[in-house]
Amino acid sequence: MVHHEISKTTDFSDRELVALILPLLLEQLLAITVGLADTMMVATAGEAAVSAVSLIDAIGNLMIYVFSALATGGAVIAGQYIGRRESERACESGVQLMVLLAVSSAVLAALMYIFQDAILTVLFGKVEPAVMENCVTYYSIVTASIPVIALYNGAAALFRTMGRSDISLWVSLLMNVLNVAGNAILIFGFDMGVAGVAIPTLVSRAVAAGVILFLLCSDEYPINLRALRHYRYDGGHIHSILCIAVPSGIENGMFHFGRLILVGLVATFGTASITANAIGNTVATFHCFVGQAIGLGLSTVVSRCVGALDYEKARYYTRRLVKACYVLMLGVNIVLLLLIPLTLRLYNVSDESARLAAIVMALHGTASIVLWTPAFVICNTLRAAGDARFTMLVSTLTMWILRVAGGYFISVHLGWGIVGVWFAHSVLDWTVRTAFFLARYRSDRWEQIDVLKE
Repeated sequence: MVHHEISKTTDFSDRELVALILPLLLEQLLAITVGLADTMMVATAGEAAVSAVSLIDAIGNLMIYVFSALATGGAVIAGQYIGRRESERACESGVQLMVLLAVSSAVLAALMYIFQDAILTVLFGKVEPAVMENCVTYYSIVTASIPVIALYNGAAALFRTMGRSDISLWVSLLMNVLNVAGNAILIFGFDMGVAGVAIPTLVSRAVAAGVILFLLCSDEYPINLRALRHYRYDGGHIHSILCIAVPSGIENGMFHFGRLILVGLVATFGTASITANAIGNTVATFHCFVGQAIGLGLSTVVSRCVGALDYEKARYYTRRLVKACYVLMLGVNIVLLLLIPLTLRLYNVSDESARLAAIVMALHGTASIVLWTPAFVICNTLRAAGDARFTMLVSTLTMWILRVAGGYFISVHLGWGIVGVWFAHSVLDWTVRTAFFLARYRSDRWEQIDVLKE
């Protein structure tokens, strides 16, 4: 493979790294904290509303994962062009990404409305009439937000690529404040039930998308949308974006689908296991938020280093951020492990549910300290270099062989129940992912990939 002769080095000072990653940490923490508050308010609207929101959000989250993969692909390509000091081509990539997101998300939302009855009947046809009524209401409103949240995620990814994660943090804060305030007003003030949950979701996402797109139109940023008025389809840019986006989208989709299968498996173990699984999933988001934020920051840093063909610096910053991730994950998870008794008191569940939840939280928290960083952070370096097919292949195989099949075998045939499901994904899956990703990272295969099309 012939590389472009670009010798410029990309350097990030400690201050720049902190300025990039700290807002990402706060944004991740904000999202999961507001998510908890959101859930508590929805609960006051009744069990039918809670069930409907959780069911429809399962569909919506899958759509968000797909468009987040597109956003990641576009951001990596733009970041590599920034590393090459080709600002104009970085802008072109940003414009192509946002148009692709707008068109594809609008088409998908239209199809979801056209086939609404079929989708709800096939997926949730056996639920109680009250739940289905709430599903129809929530679906009808929230589906309209898919294009705007896709555009928001795309713009936020581009700002992160430019090292301006503070902007996505402030816009995210605005979106979440509007959402929570809207829920409080419409649920408690107007007793609107599930519609009182859906309307603020749509409005807050639309406002956030409008604000962040307005900011992205400013020519003070190296990536901006000023060239949108002279837009022309560029197959080369789209191909480069899709080279990363398609494997990432498949990886995200398989992960989400496999998770749904495991939720169904857990449901066969009884109410105590279902409750413990719900508690475990909630706490697990806190176990991993630090690593997820650092992974996003690492993708930005490495994409620029790869664009500048400075693979030595890409490895240097990977090592630094992996070490930082280990230290922060250790601190956060030790605190969370010590808080397990207090956490269980907050839920006021049965003794059996509490016992299983304690085991699940201890298992996942401990594994997060040891295995999560190499299993999920290092792969961001590979993706940022364009090695998305390898990460997709490993993630998909470990998901189906270890998480799903392994989880079924351990939980059912060995009689471990819900603990077997969590052991399969927190220990078996993460251990094998770690082995594959470390081996790939230590090789030079990911340095030989060029996704930029001239």
